[in-house]
Amino acid sequence: MQEQVSQKYRENARYFNPIRRAILNHQMIEPGDRVAIGMSGGKDSTSLLYFLHELKIHQRLGFDFELVPITLDMGLPVEIAPLKEFVASLGYELDIVPTNIMEVVFDIRKERSPCSLCAKLRRGILYSHAKELGCNKVALGHHVDDAIETYFMNFLFHGQMKSFEPVTYLSKTEISLIRPLLYVPEVDIVRFVERHELPIIFNPCPVDKKTKREEIKHLVTEIAEKYPDIRQKFVKGMERGNKENFWVEK
Repeated sequence: MQEQVSQKYRENARYFNPIRRAILNHQMIEPGDRVAIGMSGGKDSTSLLYFLHELKIHQRLGFDFELVPITLDMGLPVEIAPLKEFVASLGYELDIVPTNIMEVVFDIRKERSPCSLCAKLRRGILYSHAKELGCNKVALGHHVDDAIETYFMNFLFHGQMKSFEPVTYLSKTEISLIRPLLYVPEVDIVRFVERHELPIIFNPCPVDKKTKREEIKHLVTEIAEKYPDIRQKFVKGMERGNKENFWVEK
């Protein structure tokens, strides 16, 4: 019993408190919001659903809101059943949206650098479908490592010292994009998923782990080995900065 209490305390400190702080600091979720969760089957979006579900059922934000899990069928050979079962175990139904994204990117357009187009198509379909389902927010599983990597990518490839915003309003679809895991390091998400045995869907994309972002991920890992508090310092920088000199407009 004491070990269970201790683990709950550690998980509150490592996950739920930072997520709650990020949400409330940036007004990511407000009373009555209908929040779509873009689920790829990876560790980040799967854990995001779990975290937001726990915050919801235990009223950790002090108000009620709705969750709508959505995944895109990219036209790849993916075993989706474990993800559907996990979503159902939390009391939701996974909305699966059929697409021809892989065909467009690889067969029709024959993109040499397919990630940008793929991401653009995925975002467009996800946001439009969320709007059709009556959602006013879309939550993505971007964590603090993603924010740091985006910062370095903008700096090294575009000469911009900026990262993405915690909340982005999309005027075309009238939806706000939110990132509740913004204060959580990737390594902690990996530990959580392993400890709770959350289902992870293998990504069969032919360019997975072969992108510029993957190179930057290794760079950030190397920097963190010498400066272990880089992630905490980055979060402090986000809190002390302002939109004009840090966050990039999307």
